[in-house]
Amino acid sequence: MRPNTRSKAKPVRKTGRRHPLATVALLAIGLGLTGGAYAAFTTTTASAETTPAVASQATVDEGQKLFQANCATCHGMSAQGTDEAPSLIGVGSAAVDFQVGTGRMPMQMQGPQAQEKPVQFTDEQVSALADYVASLAPGPSIPEQKYLDGKGDAANGAELFRINCAMCHNVAGAGGALTEGKYAPPLTGVSAKHIYEAMVTGPQNMPVFNDLNIDPQGKADIITYLMYIQEHPSPGGFELGSLGPVAEGLFLWIFGLGAVVALTVWITAKSN
Repeated sequence: MRPNTRSKAKPVRKTGRRHPLATVALLAIGLGLTGGAYAAFTTTTASAETTPAVASQATVDEGQKLFQANCATCHGMSAQGTDEAPSLIGVGSAAVDFQVGTGRMPMQMQGPQAQEKPVQFTDEQVSALADYVASLAPGPSIPEQKYLDGKGDAANGAELFRINCAMCHNVAGAGGALTEGKYAPPLTGVSAKHIYEAMVTGPQNMPVFNDLNIDPQGKADIITYLMYIQEHPSPGGFELGSLGPVAEGLFLWIFGLGAVVALTVWITAKSN
């Protein structure tokens, strides 16, 4: 019998079939590219507010001396933070200029939040402290004057303020109570620089509004709106502190209803 010389047919490899790990690899590449692009965008957008101003070494050294003499007890000799106070590394010059420049720091006593009080340092000392803390790590810097001149769009600022700030500070910037003894302070009489610094640093219970939330021009518009309402008081008469319907309702309840009751008693007495 003649042997079969035909070789067995080799299995044909299927083409076009994706490797099981291909999907995972594509997802990893996509996530990596997306994360890298977001990080680059964030760094570029935030660079305007996190680039500290150039300070002389003498000013930084002076600020370090002031810090170690007045702030290190709570924040640590190198501003690394302690159980009593947070680290200041990376908070930037804007945070120091706001907290020290408004008298909130050094704190007078422990409490739900630091209270505003007379400033303990001169402008030069505040600047030196801010420069020293800014030299430790990048952080929000003191704003440029062009954002503080009150020449922005007041209408846009009013809209941004109502959306982002009015729930705590009141639509007229009159302030308001929060929980656990905390409060949102009134914004009347606050300098434009300190308002801007508060937005970029988020002091006390306030959230941080960086350039991804509200860009520098938007912050300038908010400042313009606050300046406008301070320069143009309510045309409707006695504004009752601009505290809203609660204060107005209490006024009507006490004085309005009281007047009606008094008039009723008077009429009744006259009729007898």
